[in-house]
Parts: sequence; structure tokens; C-alpha cells
Amino acid sequence: MVSVSDITADTNFWNSLVWGVPMWLFLLGLVAQVIFFGRFFIQWIVSEKARRSVVPMAFWYLSLAGGVVMFVYGFFREDLVILIGQTTGSVAYIRNIYFRKLEASDVD
Repeated sequence: MVSVSDITADTNFWNSLVWGVPMWLFLLGLVAQVIFFGRFFIQWIVSEKARRSVVPMAFWYLSLAGGVVMFVYGFFREDLVILIGQTTGSVAYIRNIYFRKLEASDVD
């Protein structure tokens, strides 16, 4: 029978839980996913309050932050698919932030 102390001491056990990815890298990927979830959560709350679909600036900033963290995750995973996806996504996020700031300056 395996005891709890055997499991916590066995790093191979924990690595097998995250498919051989080092724990710090697994946690980095998890943080990125939490950031991405946060952007949708904020968008949902703001839209509910407005009773219409609204995309607040926080959505774009969290998108960019999540994209950057996911890019770093993909870099350490040596995953070209993640790197390409997050690079193109980040370009779109930066462009949307730029347009929103441009809109705000036109209003002033």
C-alpha cells in the first residue's frame, strides 16, 4: 500500500500527474489559463450590468497578459503551435488596445 508521504516525496508521481512537465511550468500554464478566464469573467460581469454585450479595456489587457504568459509557457514547452498562436493573438490584442486608446483620445 502507498502512503501519503511516499506520494508527496516522489517527484515522479507529481510529474506524471502533469504529463512529465516540471511543476513550475505546469503552474505557469495554469496561471496563464486563469488570466484568460479572468478576461471572460470581467466581460461577462460588465455585459450583465450594461444589459448588452460590452468588451471593456480590462478584457484586452488581460488578453495581452494571458497571451504573453502563454507565450512564455509555449517557449519553455518548445511548442511552436502555442508560440505562433500567442504571437498572432497578441498582435490582435495590442491593435485593439491601440484602437481603443485612439477612440478615447478622439473623444477628448
